Amino acid sequence: MKPLWALLAMLSLPASAENQLNLTKGVTEVSNRVYDLHMTIFYICCAIGVVVFGLMFISMIRHRKSKNPKPANFHENVKVEIAWTIIPLLILVGMAIPATTTLIAMEDTSDADVTIQVTGSQWKWHYKYFENDVEFFSRLATQQEQIDNKFDKSENYLLEVDRPLVIPTGQKVRFLVTSDDVIHSWWVPDFAVKKDANPGFINETWTKVDEPGIYRGQCAELCGQDHGFMPVVVIAKEPAEYEKWITELEAEQQAAREREQELLAMEMSEDELMDLGEKVYNSTCAACHQPTGQGVNGVFPALAGSGVSVDPDAKAKHIDIVVNGVTGTAMQAFGQQLSMRELAAVITYERNAWGNDTGDLVQAADINEVMNQ
Repeated sequence: MKPLWALLAMLSLPASAENQLNLTKGVTEVSNRVYDLHMTIFYICCAIGVVVFGLMFISMIRHRKSKNPKPANFHENVKVEIAWTIIPLLILVGMAIPATTTLIAMEDTSDADVTIQVTGSQWKWHYKYFENDVEFFSRLATQQEQIDNKFDKSENYLLEVDRPLVIPTGQKVRFLVTSDDVIHSWWVPDFAVKKDANPGFINETWTKVDEPGIYRGQCAELCGQDHGFMPVVVIAKEPAEYEKWITELEAEQQAAREREQELLAMEMSEDELMDLGEKVYNSTCAACHQPTGQGVNGVFPALAGSGVSVDPDAKAKHIDIVVNGVTGTAMQAFGQQLSMRELAAVITYERNAWGNDTGDLVQAADINEVMNQ
């Protein structure tokens, strides 16, 4: 009976865009066009199915062996052959015209009001606004205890982030989508936007949202371990509210950069470095190298008791690896993701946690020196 109920549910889709079995109708003009195209093709397929299977069943009943012991001996019928060719051709043309116009509209990224670069990175999204000096990372905000089934799942389980992308309503927003490690896919169903993020390439897409709100999506590519932990959250604000938000954020980030420059002449204590370093490590590094620093055998190297983190002569190399990453491996560059203060703290932590006890302290000035090489 389950397939029957599923079929009945599908047939009721036009009356309910919220049906989980159907495509999301969305909140943009393009997403509505995609939805209408989807339903048009669906109805055409249903009509073809009814006609074809109807003819089959009628033929089986009317021309069964018991009723027609002597079968007909003709092979072709010119009229039927012509109809069999012309009708599918007309159906394909009827499907191709709306599909093409919709596809052209989806790919038209010209005359954008706002341009944002979206960079996928295991397992976070980096957003950079071209019209303003603003950029930030967006990470999964779901508590680890929920993932481990220790706490109840929240309403937006695995679909919540610490810093959502913010866009203005009523304006065309162009997205430049790329990746700095493996292939990801930036997907927001409400916008009918799903664009692959390929390392070394930039793909374009766009949206124009008319109504303020919170819209959720996620990475739609099997990008590796924890693939399901790359949600996308977009907040659409009224233009005035958006301008206020981005102006404040721009000033805040400029002030942070100025404070960081002041840190170059200062030295943090070991306790400060270790406290901050542990927080940064657990939020950024522990997923691969594990909270114990033991790594994953054959995949992610251990930091506890081996490697550059305990080699007294490899302090500079350790800094370089964390800042610039390692080409051809899963070790990504954190130079643009973390502040110099956070980088100094996490490297200090790695060189002194889990019994490493090298006694090495790394300061922001050490990070700045590597970055400027």
